[in-house]
Amino acid sequence: MGAPPVFVLLCLQLILVAPWQGETSARALNFTRQDFPPDFIFGAGTSAYQYEGATDEDGRSPSIWDTFTHEGRMPDTSTGDLGSDGYHKYKEDVKLMSDTGLEAYRFSISWSMLIPRGRGPINPKGLEYYNNLINELVKLGIEIHVILYQLDFPQILEDEYQGWLSPRVVEDFTAYADACFREFGDRVRHWTTMDEPAIAAVGGYDSGTLAPGRCSKPFGRDDDCPAGNSTVEPYVAAHNSILAHASAVKLYRDKYQATQQGVVGMNVYTHWCYRFSPSPADTAAVQRTLDFVIGWTLDPLVYGDYPKTMKEKVGSRLPLFTEEQSAMIRGATDFITVNHYTSVYISDRSDSAETGRPLDVYGDMSVAFRFCSNQHGCRSTGAAMFARVPQRHL
Repeated sequence: MGAPPVFVLLCLQLILVAPWQGETSARALNFTRQDFPPDFIFGAGTSAYQYEGATDEDGRSPSIWDTFTHEGRMPDTSTGDLGSDGYHKYKEDVKLMSDTGLEAYRFSISWSMLIPRGRGPINPKGLEYYNNLINELVKLGIEIHVILYQLDFPQILEDEYQGWLSPRVVEDFTAYADACFREFGDRVRHWTTMDEPAIAAVGGYDSGTLAPGRCSKPFGRDDDCPAGNSTVEPYVAAHNSILAHASAVKLYRDKYQATQQGVVGMNVYTHWCYRFSPSPADTAAVQRTLDFVIGWTLDPLVYGDYPKTMKEKVGSRLPLFTEEQSAMIRGATDFITVNHYTSVYISDRSDSAETGRPLDVYGDMSVAFRFCSNQHGCRSTGAAMFARVPQRHL
């Protein structure tokens, strides 16, 4: 059966990283509004844990990121206790957005601030904060884009049933989404259910580099794996994320969309991939990588199932959708937003999957990621994910 006629609005989060060197820097700084289409919307975005601060104020409960950072799991031991202090300075920040000429603002809501127990009563102070922020944006004519979940799961539910590893999360996330749609939907027209679920699954349950920091040896960063199973848990977490997303979309369409006239979609993170060499193996490796990086999330929303490549590579470790679930997730998005920072070269590593050893997500992909470097004609920007990509590719 073919894909349903889903209309997809593709929004690219563009980040300009100027190398501050000579002619290239001058060209970057000479861009003007006239270089973009009239309907191109310029905006900015934040995430609740990085921006708000106030982690121990006004009834907010801890999220998994509070726990993760306070355990010293960040390389620089930083925390989000203060963040950008947006909880107290949102009015100043919204005015700065307006003065800068930004036309849109995307922010995430802290589940732990709005519903501190993960389910049940809304926190009046949290409700007041988000209403005030939204009203300030409306007053200054800034288009509002809201992400319901940006990797900061309530710790209380993590303790209760291990968060995204349990199917129980679908019901709780849908109830949380219902509260947001009900309270803010009269002013918010653009909803994103969750940010980068595949990244959350890999970082949180494979490498352990993101909260909740679960992994298993030898896959975790520096073998720092207090609990987890890197070969299975990333796929379970992503699976439940897709089901929770689709459940929230169904709720919005059934209960709110006709009156609120909004749209709801999903955000994905991806590199674009180029073959490292013109060999058939590297050419196939590029498609395999895209199947894992993009298709993992988007194929279920378009076709109702995972990419064939993933099903072949992961086998029984990849959860299955029931017929009912497949029908629910298929077409469950009004738009897709893409966080794209740079492109990478991909080379085949199929030999790594033939050793008989346990495999994590990267092992299942059987590829090597090669960020652009001097040997490819690139100059470093200081961070691999922001590497400048050459004009010509194989």
